[in-house]
Amino acid sequence: EVQLVESGGGLVQAGGSLRLSCATSGFAFDDYVIGWFRQAPGKEREGVSCISGRDGSTYTADSVRGRFTISRDTAKNTVYLQMNSLKPEDTAVYYCAAGFDPVQAMCAQGLALYEYNYWGQGTQVTVSS
Repeated sequence: EVQLVESGGGLVQAGGSLRLSCATSGFAFDDYVIGWFRQAPGKEREGVSCISGRDGSTYTADSVRGRFTISRDTAKNTVYLQMNSLKPEDTAVYYCAAGFDPVQAMCAQGLALYEYNYWGQGTQVTVSS
């Protein structure tokens, strides 16, 4: 059974850092793309960053590029999101998601919600000040 579990969220002051983890299981890591999305209250869910499970190719949204870094540990089937220089506007529930992509073409120019079929429960990130 496909499972994705996020962890690492919390409360941090502006300028601080957090590292989110997405532990995955139940599927072939090489055939999937893993993405991070976030959703703030009253706003639509938006893509943040994604990574290919096969070769580690990445895409990061303009809004967080240079501050957030996505990475993977293939041995652990785990994806991370290192978030630095956090801003209040980064406050949201952060979700990890997986999409079947044997060609590994999804994580090239952006993230599309409909391409991701499996979702974790989310982890809250709150940035104060």
